[in-house]
Amino acid sequence: MLKLVLKYLKGSACICACIAPLMMFVEVLMDLQQPVLMSRIIDIGVANGDQHYVIVTGVKMIAVAVIGLIGGAGCGVFGTIASVTMSSELRHALFKKIQSLSFMEINHLQPSSLITRLTNDVLQMQLMLGMMLRTMVRAPIICVGGIVMSFLLSPRLSLVFCLILPLVFCATAVIMKKSVPLFSLVQVRLDRMNTVMRENLLGIRVIKSFSIENRQHDRFTEANDELMLKGIKAQNMTLLLMPVVTLVMNLSVVSILWFGGRMAIVKSIEIGKIMAVINYLVQITYAFTMFVNLIINISRAQASSKRIVEVFALEPSIQETAHPVIAQDYGVEFRNVSFRYDSGGDYVLKNLSFSIRQGEILGIIGATGSGKSSLIGLIPRLYDPTEGQVLMGGRDIRGLSLAEVRRITGVVAQDSTLFSGTVMGNLQFGNDKATFEEMEAACSDAQALDFLSELPEYLKSPVEQRARNFSGGQKQRLSIARTLLKQPKILILDDSTSAVDLKTEANLRMALVRRKRRQSLILVAQRVCAIMEADKILVLDNGEIAAMGTHAELLRKSEIYRSIAVSQLGEEALSDVYH
Repeated sequence: MLKLVLKYLKGSACICACIAPLMMFVEVLMDLQQPVLMSRIIDIGVANGDQHYVIVTGVKMIAVAVIGLIGGAGCGVFGTIASVTMSSELRHALFKKIQSLSFMEINHLQPSSLITRLTNDVLQMQLMLGMMLRTMVRAPIICVGGIVMSFLLSPRLSLVFCLILPLVFCATAVIMKKSVPLFSLVQVRLDRMNTVMRENLLGIRVIKSFSIENRQHDRFTEANDELMLKGIKAQNMTLLLMPVVTLVMNLSVVSILWFGGRMAIVKSIEIGKIMAVINYLVQITYAFTMFVNLIINISRAQASSKRIVEVFALEPSIQETAHPVIAQDYGVEFRNVSFRYDSGGDYVLKNLSFSIRQGEILGIIGATGSGKSSLIGLIPRLYDPTEGQVLMGGRDIRGLSLAEVRRITGVVAQDSTLFSGTVMGNLQFGNDKATFEEMEAACSDAQALDFLSELPEYLKSPVEQRARNFSGGQKQRLSIARTLLKQPKILILDDSTSAVDLKTEANLRMALVRRKRRQSLILVAQRVCAIMEADKILVLDNGEIAAMGTHAELLRKSEIYRSIAVSQLGEEALSDVYH
């Protein structure tokens, strides 16, 4: 945990982290002077009736208090700057690490858990550092200084501290050891609650349409109750330390009053010194109270740091090659490719071998779950094949630069994602240097100009969160326009026209064919009419290539393709096959 904090405590944050303890040191020194000055007022000023001495010493106490106030305020300011800056650096590094992970690792950790680690877990680290910069200096110096000053005032009376401190330290160690695993479970339960809440918000339309609000409420209640019970158990364990410390310190005050009173009766100690020792005991008690709160924060931060380190320790399964080569062209070949998501899972793709030359159109069709999306995910290296090779321009894709592979590959998924902002801002994700005319041309090819021209602000029109102000078909066309603006050498449409009407889809297909010379095109579709003009069509069945050829060839030799075509196009689809 400390290594994680020190790694991201740098620059101005590191300077502030060094100044904050110094300021706290000033406050502690001033606090340690107060009981001594108070005892002198009682034993010298009050005992001798010296009003001038009382006033002078009282002024000294005020001056000491003001200096201590400045030190305490300075420690708070610099400690806050250090802790907040550190958490900002840590959050930025963690976000960058998450961005570098492949789909495999993100699916393993789950998005809701990653959000919790990026927000709540980093916040626990921030709170821990802020309190540590105040307490880790104050508590030890107050304890040591208070004991030393007490021994200087009365060695016999100060022996009480030798009995109470070991008890407090032992209780602290035992409770902290038991609390850290409990706070780890709290964070896991928080992940679960976030998952349920995220699913509820994203699927609110389904929930409303099926009238399952009560069922979702029960799911959230269950997750929330689990979080509550684990939180109560963890908090009870740490808060148990507070009564223990208070009990021990109160018994110590009674002991000091008892023994001090007997010593005062025989005139072996002054009343002012007894009051000073009690004041030091109160200061030590207050320091231990702060230390208890720090232990609670450390317990939570320890659990959070383990979860953050777990993310940093992950190595992306998609690794950049040390010595990238350059592809000779942009043809794609699958050579005996098999793929599975988990090492112990079933293969979703099995021994695929096919190729597409630069400028060709490849159509991919198959039943749901046949592996179409998994196949096209291997081309831009969203995943790497478990067995076999994916080649681009005759080179193994793993030997090419990852940035170059993704630059020349454009993928439009069926589930179109637009970001809040403006239409133009979303288009510029494809090419931030694109001119207004180029954006219009891409929108024209994507058949998006018809509805964009009706918007009040045209390309500068706002896009709401999750693009709620656009229909499914409009979002798909904008996603296609964004990808076209990227000008990829290999364009992949993963059933990305499923929400578009047939006429618009036909116009879009004609526009893409006009781009054939500039880029290869891979069309994943459920409708035969979307791929029937492709140079080559791949029929997938249960992760295997059931057939491959042109539309006419497949109608003759593939029963699967023929049945799909007849079900969609009717028996007349076969009329031109046999002649």
